[in-house]
Amino acid sequence: MIKAIAKTLVALNSNVRKEQIASGFAWGLLLALVPAGNLIWILLFVVSFFLKNNYGTQLLTLALFKLVTPLAGYPLDALGWLILNAPPLKEAFTVLYNLPLTPFIRFYNTLVMGGLAAGLVLWVPAFLAIRAAVPAYRNKLAPRITGSKAYKAFIKLPLVSTLIKALSSAADLAGAVR
Repeated sequence: MIKAIAKTLVALNSNVRKEQIASGFAWGLLLALVPAGNLIWILLFVVSFFLKNNYGTQLLTLALFKLVTPLAGYPLDALGWLILNAPPLKEAFTVLYNLPLTPFIRFYNTLVMGGLAAGLVLWVPAFLAIRAAVPAYRNKLAPRITGSKAYKAFIKLPLVSTLIKALSSAADLAGAVR
């Protein structure tokens, strides 16, 4: 978890493309809304690692939203029920249900279907919002944070300064290996 936080902070404060950070955030949100332990979640997780996004941001967002997703359980369940019981889709879902791999996919679960639908609908707005927020953070908020007395005092703490040196040397080592 600390590694994901560190990677996210490094990405926000470096020249990592804002689209990669936004994509990582959106993928993390989608994965957090879909309950884990089924083939849909596993496939989404694997596909997300074949695409160009910031994995630290993805894992951090996934972890943070997984903590609050149970609060959205009832609305996601209701959305999944509406989708699964929509008259135009009933026949298609019946055909899908009778396929051999369906027990592993669990699309017929109202929470899985509601989380998938909500995640897919929220993916683009989350991507666009974070893509717009990254330059604002880099240009306005980051300089104010690094210039504050609290930040300077925090950096001087022995544990933090040791951690920064270790991360810096690890980054230098990784750059030398490539």
